[in-house]
Amino acid sequence: MFGKLTFDALQHDPLQDGAGFSMILGGLLIVALITYYKKWTYLWKEWITSLDPKRIGVMYIIVAFVMLIKGVSDAILMRAQQSIAISESAGFLTSDHYQQIFTAHGTTMIFFVGMAVVFGMMNLVIPLQIGARDVAYPFLNSVGFWLFGAASVLILVSLVVGNFNATGWLGYPPLAGIEYSPGEGVDYWIWILQIAGVGSLISGINFLITILRMRCPGMTLMKMPLFVWCSLATLILIIFAFPILTATLGLLSLDRYLGMHFFTAGFGGNPMMYVNLIWAWGHPEVYILVLPAFGIFSEVVATFSEKRLFGYASMVWAIVAITILSFIVWLHHFFTMGAGANVNAFFGIMTMLIAVPTGVKVFNWLFTMYRGKIHFTTPMLWFLGFIATFSVGGMTGVLMSLPPIDFQAHNSLFLVAHFHSVIIGGVLFGFFAGFAYWFPKIVGFKLNERLGKYAFWCWLVGFLTAFLPLYILGLMGATRRLDHYDPSTGWQPLFVIAAVGVLLISCGIGFQILQIIVSIKQRKQNLDTTGDPWNGRTLEWSTTSPPPLYNFAIIPEVHDHDPFWATKHAKNKQVAEPHYEPIHMPKNSSIGFFVGLFSLIFGFAITWHMMEISVISLIAVMACFVVRISENETDYYIPIEEIEKS
Repeated sequence: MFGKLTFDALQHDPLQDGAGFSMILGGLLIVALITYYKKWTYLWKEWITSLDPKRIGVMYIIVAFVMLIKGVSDAILMRAQQSIAISESAGFLTSDHYQQIFTAHGTTMIFFVGMAVVFGMMNLVIPLQIGARDVAYPFLNSVGFWLFGAASVLILVSLVVGNFNATGWLGYPPLAGIEYSPGEGVDYWIWILQIAGVGSLISGINFLITILRMRCPGMTLMKMPLFVWCSLATLILIIFAFPILTATLGLLSLDRYLGMHFFTAGFGGNPMMYVNLIWAWGHPEVYILVLPAFGIFSEVVATFSEKRLFGYASMVWAIVAITILSFIVWLHHFFTMGAGANVNAFFGIMTMLIAVPTGVKVFNWLFTMYRGKIHFTTPMLWFLGFIATFSVGGMTGVLMSLPPIDFQAHNSLFLVAHFHSVIIGGVLFGFFAGFAYWFPKIVGFKLNERLGKYAFWCWLVGFLTAFLPLYILGLMGATRRLDHYDPSTGWQPLFVIAAVGVLLISCGIGFQILQIIVSIKQRKQNLDTTGDPWNGRTLEWSTTSPPPLYNFAIIPEVHDHDPFWATKHAKNKQVAEPHYEPIHMPKNSSIGFFVGLFSLIFGFAITWHMMEISVISLIAVMACFVVRISENETDYYIPIEEIEKS
């Protein structure tokens, strides 16, 4: 019944035991506080079972912050190890433990920080910007989140029970095959990604239909805010790319569980097929993460330059070009694999081409600032930091699009520095800008500006300190996944500098946590319910801060892609008498939570080969959907009297 699970799975080295113990202690402390303040009923009714996209969005953001702390903790451990490991016996991490941390860091940051940020912002902003009261399928929105939540819990469970994957965050075979990785680590990784991937695909379909079918009257595609356009492109990428990931991991699991040979070196299998498939998902995934950040920056730079966004139509077509080109550049990730000169040349040219629409967006943002009245608020600082870091990442990306140069830089720390320049400088800085910008819309008061600026400077200086040395190390020959190296290389001073940079980033996270705490304490002085705390100029500001459950008492009608600006500069500002009607809303549902819970049990059980429990939990997941289908009176109407009072 318990498959491969034994008491040996709880035996780790002292460092792993300490991490697991601190995680359990933190969880118990949270449970104790909730119990002490008698908040379980409130959490269940108002949050866990909620179908309100605004609350689901907040829960995504909370998960993102928790996993960001975990991901940065992994980075601290890696950089600390590299700064002192000048021989095989030096350092405090074993080689196997280091590779687990390396894999967990990449998996955490891409799937559980980046994707959480994407869907968190979509839930919070898209319905408000398109003038919709809800998403197309509120129940599926809940299911998507709780599947994502189940996967995030499962990756934390791997800290305590058994070991995690040590093959890298993309799990290349043959190393990820059963012959070279017979333990539970790769299986943990497979089912974590499968559960999170299904949740992302469900949410992607939901939001695509929301944008296409639920826009308010007058909002044609070319009148949508830029964040909605970037989200639309992201959702198209999710729907086309994530099934590739699901199928690829499914084939790998068949190799491991049933002894098949899709990706083995013998019996007709081909490891290169896995590399092709995983990057056919992997490179679109980069743009899945960064395109919503582009949308956020488009909103921020226009607001804090007090100008309309320069070149709206060109920005839209740049998004379309990026979406198409992102699917035909994946092979640049393995130029060195022997595909041939013609193939490498084609994908090198495509990689250089994708820099063109990205450059169009950067210049449009800069032209928006030109002769504008620029306010150097926290969101604007994150945008300016993005311009600096992302430009460096973009230039090195174009450099590596040349196959001869990629042959030298491939698998080196130069590549790691490039990737982080794009992802941290683009995705994380974009999220932090959006979080500060839309925070008043979410909760009704602003974040503390002074602490926000402290956090920004720690992040920016820390990032440059942590990753610029990696460009140099990569050119000196330092490769990825190094847990020790020879002192004669002369690499140690640069690794020490990189470790200092990670500590500065940690200080930035500390200031962000302090900023939230201080802002909550000062909220009485910062309350703002006017609906326009940042002089915003898009549709989400036409309702109160925070918005009511139903978003809009009256569905707005727009005639411009920048309705706030158009209204502000209209000659006749006559306001029609409001005419209220009952509003249709979905009731809360606990089924999404139970789908996530049973999926968590399934993922843990199948990892440890508990086949009976796996089958039972999978049946339970299906039963949840049957119960949902058979439910009656799942919706209700908000009466006119209640709307008028609010």
